Amino acid sequence: MTADGKTPDTPDTPDTPDSKTATPAAGPQARAATLLRRPKLWLLPTVLTGLLALLLSLLYMGGIVNPQGDLHDLPIALVNADRGKPLPNQEQNLGTQITRAITSDSTSDKAQWRTLSLGQAQDQLDSGKVYGALVIPADFTDSVAALTTADATARPTMTVLTNPGKGSLGSSLASQITTAAAHQASQTIGKQLTAAATAVGSTQKLLLADPVNVATKVGHPLGVHSGLGLTAFYYTLLLVLAGFLGGNVISNGVDTSLGYADNEIGPWHTRLPTVPVDRTQTLLLKMGMTAGITLISVSLIMLATVGVLGMDATHLPLLWIYSYCAALAVGLGVQAINAAFGGIGQLVSMFVFIVLGLPSSGATVPLQAVPGFYEFLSHFEPMRQLSDGVRAILYFDARGDAGLTRAWTMIGVGAAVGLLFGFAMTRYYDRRGLKRLTPQPA
Repeated sequence: MTADGKTPDTPDTPDTPDSKTATPAAGPQARAATLLRRPKLWLLPTVLTGLLALLLSLLYMGGIVNPQGDLHDLPIALVNADRGKPLPNQEQNLGTQITRAITSDSTSDKAQWRTLSLGQAQDQLDSGKVYGALVIPADFTDSVAALTTADATARPTMTVLTNPGKGSLGSSLASQITTAAAHQASQTIGKQLTAAATAVGSTQKLLLADPVNVATKVGHPLGVHSGLGLTAFYYTLLLVLAGFLGGNVISNGVDTSLGYADNEIGPWHTRLPTVPVDRTQTLLLKMGMTAGITLISVSLIMLATVGVLGMDATHLPLLWIYSYCAALAVGLGVQAINAAFGGIGQLVSMFVFIVLGLPSSGATVPLQAVPGFYEFLSHFEPMRQLSDGVRAILYFDARGDAGLTRAWTMIGVGAAVGLLFGFAMTRYYDRRGLKRLTPQPA
């Protein structure tokens, strides 16, 4: 077809078998052994595969390889409920002395001790603001003083409270720190008592040397189907994967249906006629489909995890709405990245949402126990924001101060950034006349 709408004359073509098929005449076929000797064929896949393996190893393992060494400022509550009178020749009771010794210890920065009342500590356990607590009881000094009497048999007890809702590793780290602090306090008190007690038997001396019993209790219990505090992380991972994989499947499916990508299933190959459509309209179509299909994927995730597997979950309507918005925000971000970066978009979005997101999520390893690089990423990486909201809904009664308010805010920010970035890039490409490919006739 010429510019004036007329069909140009074409020479007659002999009616031969070769002219009746679009398939070119078969020529010599290349062999794998020959192609393997081409250095250029090896170069790009080798470099990219090696680089990916290196980055994945460093990024994944770098966040978990040394949590004890990286640990700092882990929030732990310290409750001094001791109301006893000071022991002879002492100005303060033992609870006050222990509190001052623990909070003024400058030799370790692993814990961020928060001196709270018992009610305040329980509230922070219930909102996920602390990883554990050490409680000195009201009769502590009086119970220690009773050990110096002849009929002393029972040791006073300090209680370590754990918070499995903050993750099994974080709760374990806090338990180790609080237990060590309690035992250190017991040894210090034991030295004072042993020095003061001169006329006691050997059995009582053993009791006085380590006078304090340390009991561990769950400060904020979870249900038996909560994976020891890990269901929030895995549920968040499902939402991210639903958005990431769903976004890429939708993107590839739309490109195939509109004729901008080939469709290969086993030995069958098809290429549909190209539908003339610009980049902006294509992105709008993909995002609209993402919004619709995500409804199905999120509903199935909840059906499988809560209905079939029996995962402990409350606030189900809120969990469903939150899950949909979270997965949708990821899906919109994937579509925007794919539209901006083209063929490598899937790789870029994998790093944004998964590779960098997992070690900086704080869901398995506390952010206080990862290197500073991951703490920096946690301020904006999507998985951290989403996991805080899921954890608040599943474990902390959907309290806003448990992370849900911030999670909702970051979901809105993330979705807005995805929309603005995606459409800004496609409109730029369209204005520059950068078409995806030349449309092919049917």
